[in-house]
Amino acid sequence: MAIVFFSSELKLLTGEEQTRSDAAIFKDIVTDLVARYDRLSEEKLMEMAIAIDGEIIHTPLLEHVGKESELHFLHRISGG
Repeated sequence: MAIVFFSSELKLLTGEEQTRSDAAIFKDIVTDLVARYDRLSEEKLMEMAIAIDGEIIHTPLLEHVGKESELHFLHRISGG
């Protein structure tokens, strides 16, 4: 099961710092999380940056996630 870590903002919506998911593809993890947490939405999760096993993934939708992977939802940082 992949471990999902929530940012401080998402923690306010989930009440948890982390959870686990059996899904093997990022979009399925998002679907799983939205089904579990009433206050989360797909839109909210998709506006966050995502790091999978320490690597920021810019287009994660179809990214495969290993059973031992760690996913971190992070605030996007804009640059200029």
